[in-house]
Amino acid sequence: MLRYVFTLIIGIVTLMSSASFAQTPAQDDALVIVLLGPPGSGKGTQAVRLGQALGVPHISTGDIFRFNIKSQTPLGLKVKEYLDAGKLVPDSVTLDMLFDRLQQPDCKKGFLLDGVPRTVSQAEAIEKYLTKIPHRLVVFNLRVSDAEVLKRITGRRTCQQCGKIYHVDTNPPKVAGSCDACSGKLIQRSDDSEEVVKERLKAYYAQTRPVEDYFRKTAHVIDIDGEQSLDIVFDAMRKKV
Repeated sequence: MLRYVFTLIIGIVTLMSSASFAQTPAQDDALVIVLLGPPGSGKGTQAVRLGQALGVPHISTGDIFRFNIKSQTPLGLKVKEYLDAGKLVPDSVTLDMLFDRLQQPDCKKGFLLDGVPRTVSQAEAIEKYLTKIPHRLVVFNLRVSDAEVLKRITGRRTCQQCGKIYHVDTNPPKVAGSCDACSGKLIQRSDDSEEVVKERLKAYYAQTRPVEDYFRKTAHVIDIDGEQSLDIVFDAMRKKV
């Protein structure tokens, strides 16, 4: 009798273990991070640091465009046609390139999106894509005032010779107007002028700012004070992941 009870207990334990194992997912959910914020908010800088710290690829549309154009892929040739004609690349083409990139092996554990989605339609398409994979979505919004954006971007100076970037307030060269690395002349790029930055902000509020409102309805958006130091902003995001 005792032997029968022992055998029965072993069978029940084995059955429970098998059921528990069957319920365990085949792989961990992919960590998907979306960075939102106005131009000059530091998204690109923080995206690189955060991606390296978390071990997930930092993906930007600019990098995807350049890779496909350089590799002369069919999608890259399409993008080049639009750019050469001075036209905006349609969402459909941008998303095709993005989803092709997200299917690469290095994205299996997760990825960090920088500069995309730029429109609500892109956000909708990305969320639809994510329904196909087990994932955990984290949306960060770097809050930076227009005045700070203007100060950051208009204060940038770029070396004509080596391309090194300085800032007149936060990262000035040792000798005004001269690059520390190669002594090249420092200039303000045309797209860093106040007029251009104000136009970029207008475009941001018209097209990209609504993406933040969209995610507030469909996901949890974590607001970060982007006017703090780079290290403090990075630590704040790292703790929230």
